[in-house]
Amino acid sequence: MLGRAPHKPLAVLRQTSGPLRAARLQPWDSQHSRVQRSSSCTRHPLWTGSVSSPGGTQQSPINIRQRDSIYDPQLAPLRVSYDATSCRCIWNTGYFFQVEFDDASEESGISGGPLENHYRLKQFHFHWGAGNEWGSEHTVDDHMYPAELHLVHWNSTKYANYKEASVGENGLAVIGVFLKLGAQHEALQRLVHILPEVRHKDAQVAVGPFDPSCLLPTCRDYWTYKGSLTTPPLAESVTWIIQKTPIEVAPSQLSAFRALLFSARGEKEEVMVNNFRPLQPLMDRRVSSSFRAVAGMRS
Repeated sequence: MLGRAPHKPLAVLRQTSGPLRAARLQPWDSQHSRVQRSSSCTRHPLWTGSVSSPGGTQQSPINIRQRDSIYDPQLAPLRVSYDATSCRCIWNTGYFFQVEFDDASEESGISGGPLENHYRLKQFHFHWGAGNEWGSEHTVDDHMYPAELHLVHWNSTKYANYKEASVGENGLAVIGVFLKLGAQHEALQRLVHILPEVRHKDAQVAVGPFDPSCLLPTCRDYWTYKGSLTTPPLAESVTWIIQKTPIEVAPSQLSAFRALLFSARGEKEEVMVNNFRPLQPLMDRRVSSSFRAVAGMRS
């Protein structure tokens, strides 16, 4: 949502096949699995001005402590149904790469789980680190993953459009998915092939049909809590749905993420890495889970 080491750093399913057509943060320190991230992120244009310090009590991301999460038997499975043909383009925002969808109809979205209304899919994007030891925005028991996927949806029952929903109460629902090292993810590879075409800031390429449900883990257990966007305006409008189980991606796929640039053509090249926000205090919020936690369950 939206690095560390010296310099460690500073949101019923179908599978699609076939080819697709064709924010800069200060480093944060990490020692082993213990995360110590500062809020120094003022160099990137996104983080200038008062928006970088909202002073809210429901900010994201957070560290999820499994022993403190509360199992809620009332949490139903999340219903996910995406229309692959609504996928429009992939572009370099200058902070991460983002895949946009046509959100003019109810055909593509989510409901159920902790949500009272239907939420339409707007876009998805990733956050990642300069190395494989860090990169995710959320953490689990202080453990960082190398990257995190956010699928961003807006409440089309309560609001007229995404802009209104993004700053409104219960306006957004973001599915978070952790990425871990493993086998090549074939569906993700279809996007990775396109990334060289959007290497520079503001570059945009049309994309053929793509169903992002193929980026979700098979196990749909999740944590949920009330939080905020992780990029300005940092509005506290988000119901977060963090998948317990990560998906596997190959090291080469993450390397392709790191080949992107924060900079536009003609500017000094700045590698796009460590584009994640520091952890925020949980305050008095409750983290609920759709499953019963057991010791040593992290994947």
